[in-house]
Amino acid sequence: MAGVVNIRRDVDDKFYRYRMPVLLTKIEGKGNGIKTVVPNMSDVARALSRPPTYPTKFFGCELGAQTSFDEKNDRYIVNGAHDATKLRELLDGFIDKFVLCKSCKNPETDLIITKNEEIIRDCKACGERTGVDMRHKLTTFIVKNPPKNPKKSKSKKAGGSESPNGSHADGGASPFDGDAGAESDDELTKRIRAEAAELNTEAAIAKEDWSVDTSAEAVKARTKAAESAMANLTMGGEDDSDDDADSPYSQLGRWAQENRDGGPVEVYKKAEELGIAKKHKSVQVLAQSLFDENIVSQITTYAPLYKKMVTSEKHQKSLLGGLERLVGVGYPSLIPSVPKILMAFYQVDILEEEVIKQWGTHVSKKYVDKDTSKRVRKASEPFLKWLDEAEDSDEDGDE
Repeated sequence: MAGVVNIRRDVDDKFYRYRMPVLLTKIEGKGNGIKTVVPNMSDVARALSRPPTYPTKFFGCELGAQTSFDEKNDRYIVNGAHDATKLRELLDGFIDKFVLCKSCKNPETDLIITKNEEIIRDCKACGERTGVDMRHKLTTFIVKNPPKNPKKSKSKKAGGSESPNGSHADGGASPFDGDAGAESDDELTKRIRAEAAELNTEAAIAKEDWSVDTSAEAVKARTKAAESAMANLTMGGEDDSDDDADSPYSQLGRWAQENRDGGPVEVYKKAEELGIAKKHKSVQVLAQSLFDENIVSQITTYAPLYKKMVTSEKHQKSLLGGLERLVGVGYPSLIPSVPKILMAFYQVDILEEEVIKQWGTHVSKKYVDKDTSKRVRKASEPFLKWLDEAEDSDEDGDE
């Protein structure tokens, strides 16, 4: 898939679960001031569960070049002109030395710095702790700029903001998502466990009740929102038998609309409680219920939820269907923002290129009327064009 590759590029399996964005480069300046900018370094580093400064500094060490980073403005720079192919090869070296478990070659590791200032890779997959080569120059930088300690952050409430080093305020949990039926230590699962350890169910319910505005105006507003959600949910659904007011999908839709600020952990708990956390239609319902006109910024908040729930092509299609109804029926003013919405889900590896292209080039009446379907897909054309150009560019680079 153009735009996304296996973290271990020596693995050809297209179903390999550990993926990352293809490293992109941009040459700026000229003469002695020429430099190589890596515009998506944060996205790549997030997939590796490492601060973006680490691979950037690694490039500098390997190339004998100066590096600079402006984390606030998300700019990571290596002095000199370096092509993407060369930096991708160096990234493979960084992954091998500072990400992959030496025992099982799994990338699901955290870096730990011991009291003796040795760097250890702590593998969440096999449990082994293996050291890195402390002779490498990057180790000095890592010791002076240690990764965020996940244990200290677990006491914070889930759903926190993202820190500059790419980890989350919930403890920097791994962004890797596993199969729906498998026991995994992905980001959302860790957050659910952390919350469960801190709060018993009764305390959580009591806290939530006191935080709700119970004024007549607020109750009326929530009732109106719920009715609006129901109107959307019962229009053009996949299975009319699931669309009555008492169905678990309708209950989930109403609850999500009324608790948009609850965070991804609470949403997933509710879906599990209703017994539909693994159902593809739940993804569709939540796309219509959780988001509003601020969807582009909201996707970041709920990305862990969708990584947990979207486990197949069918789930992706349901997500696209829910988004189609959200922008086509609920918020038509969002139609021009369709490319940004697709890009946001694509960059966090929730929607795949093949699925987006199939959806964007085939009008369907499954979720909305045909005219609305055409308008939404027409709006997606700039993003589809970008996917084609990115694929062509990647192929040219490989040649």
